Amino acid sequence: MINVTKTYLPDKNKFYSYTDKIFESGWVTNNGQFCKEINERLSDYLGVKNLLLVSNGTLALQLAYKLLNLSGDVLTTPFSFVATTSSLVWEGLNPIFVDIDSKTFNLDSNQIEKKITPNTTAIVATHVYGNACDLERIQSIADKYNLKVIYDAAHAFGVNYKNNSILNFGDISAISFHGTKIFHTIEGGALVIKDDALYERAQKMINFGIVSPTEIAELGINSKMNEFQAAMGICVLDDIHLILNSRKIRYDKYMKAFSNSESLIFQKKNEHSTMNYSHFPVVFESEEIVLKVIEELGKNGIVPRRYFYPSLNNLPYLTNKQIAPNSTDISSRILCLPLFDSLEEEAQDFIIQIVRKHSKLLRKQIIL
Repeated sequence: MINVTKTYLPDKNKFYSYTDKIFESGWVTNNGQFCKEINERLSDYLGVKNLLLVSNGTLALQLAYKLLNLSGDVLTTPFSFVATTSSLVWEGLNPIFVDIDSKTFNLDSNQIEKKITPNTTAIVATHVYGNACDLERIQSIADKYNLKVIYDAAHAFGVNYKNNSILNFGDISAISFHGTKIFHTIEGGALVIKDDALYERAQKMINFGIVSPTEIAELGINSKMNEFQAAMGICVLDDIHLILNSRKIRYDKYMKAFSNSESLIFQKKNEHSTMNYSHFPVVFESEEIVLKVIEELGKNGIVPRRYFYPSLNNLPYLTNKQIAPNSTDISSRILCLPLFDSLEEEAQDFIIQIVRKHSKLLRKQIIL
């Protein structure tokens, strides 16, 4: 079976060399040597300060809301992984959806101001597939209305915007290091926090609010990364240049194969943003074509994913039903094709063949 992605696993003997040291020391969590090492190395690699490791990316979002003391309404995107919305609802916040730009797939900054009310406290936007949001415009609006800005940067590992890490924008960026991501720690995540005082508070918050064995300063939770996660992260980071280069080759192959297609639409990239080749999304002319391509690939053990379907404004547990026409439309027609560093050429050629064949065939039927 070929899934939409495949977890990169480093040389197991190298990983074992780290786990052996964990067994020798008996120090498995609570900011051990490998958590300290990966934190320092990631801060340097990504070009950020105030990087805080946590146990997963969803907790990173929830911690961001707590740190910024959000309440009431939060403007957000309906086109993202479900955690972007579910984390808000879980924390008792009310997601107010701002529709997306149908070309970039990111939250449409031109529609933000019409959704702002006295109850609005923040904007939570996603860099969809690692494509940078309209950063300056979003910040300008936030400053005007005294709103906090949080970026869901789950897809944006290593992405730069105007020669600066994309993680340095907004008040907080939340990152996922899940096993499906380019860089992973099996499970895991991190926050990049602009304000130094807030960062110091966050360090306590992820450890129950404890500041010493005899003092608990404030309300906290347990969301620390452990040493086994950190050891995997060290091994993966050692190979990150190989991972990115291999993914770029496969991404470019797809683009070359589909470049002359009249029936496929591709995400418009932010011209000031670098790429990390995290996904290969394709928008077809209809949902019928998407379902047919999925069916034909599935017959051969190939599993793409409808990232992101359904549009989050249609989640069943939301009581405040909202419309987002662009997101609803794109989510029904988009498909992410398999893309990972070890995707074999023969398999990719077959995927390209199926997509070409059925997108053209069904397009002719639609025109007729």
